[in-house]
Amino acid sequence: MQFDLLAKDPNSSARAGSITTDHGVIETPIFMPVGTVASVKGVHQRELKEEINPDIILGNTYHLYLRPQTEILEKAGGLHKFMNWDRNILTDSGGYQVYSLSANRKIKEEGVKFKSHIDGSYHVFTPENVMEIQRTIGADIIMAFDECTPYPCDYRYAQRSMHMTHRWLDRCINHLEKLPFKYGYEQTFFPIVQGSTYKDLRAQSAEYIANSGAQGNAIGGLSVGEPAEEMYAMTEVVTAILPQDKPRYLMGVGTPINILENIALGIDMFDCVMPTRNARNGMLFTANGTINIKNKKWEDDFSPIDEMGHTFVDTEYTKAYLRHLFAANEYLGKQIATIHNLGFYMWLVREARKHILAGDFRTWKDMMVKQMSQRL
Repeated sequence: MQFDLLAKDPNSSARAGSITTDHGVIETPIFMPVGTVASVKGVHQRELKEEINPDIILGNTYHLYLRPQTEILEKAGGLHKFMNWDRNILTDSGGYQVYSLSANRKIKEEGVKFKSHIDGSYHVFTPENVMEIQRTIGADIIMAFDECTPYPCDYRYAQRSMHMTHRWLDRCINHLEKLPFKYGYEQTFFPIVQGSTYKDLRAQSAEYIANSGAQGNAIGGLSVGEPAEEMYAMTEVVTAILPQDKPRYLMGVGTPINILENIALGIDMFDCVMPTRNARNGMLFTANGTINIKNKKWEDDFSPIDEMGHTFVDTEYTKAYLRHLFAANEYLGKQIATIHNLGFYMWLVREARKHILAGDFRTWKDMMVKQMSQRL
């Protein structure tokens, strides 16, 4: 993997760059649509490629391990071939899913024992076998196994957890050092900064992660319920320490406003289920604010979903029609809303990149944050 830093915004820490892997170029800042179980929910790969057009999507290690299982993915020749996606894929480590299973898991030094949400069977994730699972899935970028702490989190627990995440990181690195690439292309490894919402722990973790010498770095354990201001404060502490010449990925973030504010703090990569999940509940994101398409006010609004026309659905369908589909509980409504939201998120990060390259990102960002705060 190669990362080229192309421009920095003069009035913020925003950066524009490009990541080159064996599956193509990723222009940063980038948003990665979440394809949890080898599918971005409700979207055909053709629409994903031609309309939404992301350089990279995300797959979920925990879910893919349980279904279809790594054995099937290996027979298929990896996730790219299995789902017919020839661009980049990043897999998370499963650490976040294990965190969300709090009632059904036990965390020990060796790893995590957890109960499948599908059939109640028991499984164990260790740093070593999670590296094996991700190698078999075959993503271009794979993540270290970490523990994601809850919010709020006791200082001593956060500290113990962070040190364990660091020890797990060393085990991931030791395991990967011995192995060749699985499908004939490079898999790049990113470690993850933890430390909850404690500045001293975040700084300590960022130092440890920076010193591991990986080709890119991630920040985990945020967007788990803490106020946005705390998220921004932690991001700022960490980006000041992580190396400038490597991509930085903020995991699980977030709203369009969160994304712009974190770009301003020096983040290059994002993923979040929000555009797809909120779409399925009738919430549309636009440059002028959010729309709850289920509201009665849209019942006889025959204007296009979004005049800006980021994807074909924005101008081919009206707000009244989309509201009707939701009222009738018609699947097509969820699909249209999903394509719209993902198209908007992609437009947002690409527009941010243009303004970073032009040198006026800060002014544009402040204007957009104000506009997008509105409820339409």
